[in-house]
Amino acid sequence: MANQIKAIRGMKDCLPGTTQIWQKIETTLRDTLAAFGYQEIRFPIVESTDLFKRSIGEVTDIVEKEMYTFEDRNGDNLTLRPEGTAVCVRAGIQEGLLYNQEQRLWYMGPMFRRERPQKGRYRQFNQFGVETFGIATADIDAELIIMTARLWKAFGISEHVRLELNSLGSNEARAAYKDILIAYLEQHQDKLDEDAKRRMYTNPLRVLDSKNPEVQAVVADAPKLSKHLDEESQQHFSNLCERLDAAGVEYQVNENLVRGLDYYNRTVFEWVTDSLGAQGTVCAGGRYDGLVEQLGGKGTPAVGFAMGMERLVLLLEELNSVGEIRRNVDVYVAAMGEAASIKAPALADQLRDDIKGLRVQVHVGGGNFKKQLKRADNSGAVVALIFGEDEITNGTVTIKYLREQKEQVTLPMAEAQALLAELAS
Repeated sequence: MANQIKAIRGMKDCLPGTTQIWQKIETTLRDTLAAFGYQEIRFPIVESTDLFKRSIGEVTDIVEKEMYTFEDRNGDNLTLRPEGTAVCVRAGIQEGLLYNQEQRLWYMGPMFRRERPQKGRYRQFNQFGVETFGIATADIDAELIIMTARLWKAFGISEHVRLELNSLGSNEARAAYKDILIAYLEQHQDKLDEDAKRRMYTNPLRVLDSKNPEVQAVVADAPKLSKHLDEESQQHFSNLCERLDAAGVEYQVNENLVRGLDYYNRTVFEWVTDSLGAQGTVCAGGRYDGLVEQLGGKGTPAVGFAMGMERLVLLLEELNSVGEIRRNVDVYVAAMGEAASIKAPALADQLRDDIKGLRVQVHVGGGNFKKQLKRADNSGAVVALIFGEDEITNGTVTIKYLREQKEQVTLPMAEAQALLAELAS
């Protein structure tokens, strides 16, 4: 017997049953984005490695440790996409979508990072992202956050997530603050862990969101970025908060919230929960006004967010907020006799044509009538349609209830269709 081949570590199958949960979540996401006038964009899974080095930053965990990178037969250095923002910007520049235009876009699909697998985090994970371009004012920042608040309401988890906000200021203000922060951290090197010491010179803002309690104690007394913001960024952040207040969206200002990627400026935000343990971020985003120009386009203001789908699914399951999942099969057609089994697929197709949304499964594979009814019951269908020689002769069909204690009935086809239409509603 050949050795069994298993899935790669950190890459997980999504099985029937679970896929129904995913489909319901995806439908809610699509419907909500459509309600705000956003359009879907799709792009390749494989991109040039330089795209991520130039956007994410070479001195980041993603680029240094986590990317799946390889050379193809032509010697080109390629990477399985680890995130969607840079790819969306690349596509927007290449396809002429960004310059002197406003775009409101969303995407959904697999991303790849070789990090340690844990609950809700996989090496192939699915991300839902939203990106907007060409709008510099705080009203679009507010729109994105209001949109996410609407999503939580649709999923029934508003009470289990909270919004944290911060401003990183302009690139110039942040660069000046980095020098001040480095000078402070140098005075407390003996209390920093190795990770913080490594980041102190390469990406010092990341030290601010360290999860190490000893580092957190040092960071608590560090100079505050909010005290070093440029005036325009202060006004932008104030306007954002004013709009969220008007919309009734509650938030907390977290001055240690910096986000992990180099391209962010001004607004950054996270929706976090206490229901998933230490890894509590459900959705995160912010402004990246310099990224389009950094990747070769004309200067274009931009802001967006992303959420990991696996973590959202896990959160909804933890909170029992998935809601009712529609059954896979409404009607199971059981045929008695050779003539009936030949005509059964046509009967099923007629039902699908006449009753939109009705899910009809036809018995295949032979077997006696008892076996067919067992299969009907196992399918999850609400009723079985029994179709035999008498039904063919009389133009009728027999309905057997599988989930209720009701007597089976034989009805003319028109009456049967009216009854079955209720199952599809």
